[in-house]
Amino acid sequence: MDYTAGLDIALDRLHEEGRYRTFIDIERRKGSFPNAVWRRPDGSESDITVWCGNDYLGMGQHPVVLAAMHEAIDATGAGSGGTRNISGTTVYHKALEAELADLHGKESSLVFTSAYIANDATLSTLPKLFPGLIIYSDELNHASMIEGIRRNGGAKRIFKHNDVAHLRSMLEADDPDAPKLIAFESIYSMDGDFGPIEELLDLADEFNALTYIDEVHAVGMYGPRGAGVAERDGLMHRIDIINGTLAKAYGVMGGYIAASYKMCDAIRSYAPGFIFTTSLPPAVAAGAAASVKHLKTDQALRDQHQLQARILKMRLKGLGMPIIDHGSHIVPVIVGDPVHTKKLSDMLLESFGIYVQPINFPTVPRGTERLRFTPSPVHGPKEIDALVKAMDELWSHCALNRAELSA
Repeated sequence: MDYTAGLDIALDRLHEEGRYRTFIDIERRKGSFPNAVWRRPDGSESDITVWCGNDYLGMGQHPVVLAAMHEAIDATGAGSGGTRNISGTTVYHKALEAELADLHGKESSLVFTSAYIANDATLSTLPKLFPGLIIYSDELNHASMIEGIRRNGGAKRIFKHNDVAHLRSMLEADDPDAPKLIAFESIYSMDGDFGPIEELLDLADEFNALTYIDEVHAVGMYGPRGAGVAERDGLMHRIDIINGTLAKAYGVMGGYIAASYKMCDAIRSYAPGFIFTTSLPPAVAAGAAASVKHLKTDQALRDQHQLQARILKMRLKGLGMPIIDHGSHIVPVIVGDPVHTKKLSDMLLESFGIYVQPINFPTVPRGTERLRFTPSPVHGPKEIDALVKAMDELWSHCALNRAELSA
């Protein structure tokens, strides 16, 4: 076996399909978000505006967050020193979990190193706790949910995206006495559409199923205290397990679940992804706790975020851009071809200093390749004007010169 040749074949396939991913070397600078510095491969530097970041509210630069992190690192040092079971549980981790439990109105919460791990570890562990568990999963659930469900060794059912009738038919076909769990998201990040939360909860009540919601793209941004779409809609108390992230709206790092005390205790005790992972550094936990606490009361920042998203969508629609608008803060512009999407991304960066990553298969279905913009409260009129002008110019250029674009 020529292993090097095998790697060449795999990588060449990505290049041929226009799906090879490149990393852009960016230096974020405190106080200047969303502007940053792009370090080119030749060593030169250019000022750019980041339009694809997940620091949705700019909290990664917020003085409250930075002060908490500085205080914690001065007090405790850098790392946590171990897993949560072996010296890695500090007062900062406990304070963060208390903030998160309060945020979601649950008895308890459990912090992981990422929301991906939180999803994977929890969903793969639940069948150990409930033998014979059947998990019903929306077909567009995040890769971390899919992986956790795939690895758990239990039964699974995949229902069509947001199709409550299809889910009902599956629930009706299964043993009424079997333990069940319905897993879904509040906001699906590629199209920015919302899950039918109340209808799914009604089905769960009817069929005696547990519910698991991923609020990763909603926490901090929706609801009167930023607890997510379920809080906004007055449904949070009906959900058994809530998954969220600390790395997007909260601007730091980590993920979590919020649930009953017994549920969190069982996951804590049985999930390898929690037991055998070094815990978050205390400074990260402190910064996340400060961010969560702050955003419980900063409605003005949430309102500004939604306003900027509406303005950008309105401006792009005015140009006739094929955007998807489900009313969330996510702004996808459909290109429909991986090579063209990558070329547009490169041209925006190199000619206009606008950084937005191409989104290609397998993240989205073939033929729906896109640029996904994520406006924030600190993307002001100047940044929006520059983006709209660049998109107008490049879209017209590309529509008229497809051969040149593909060259």
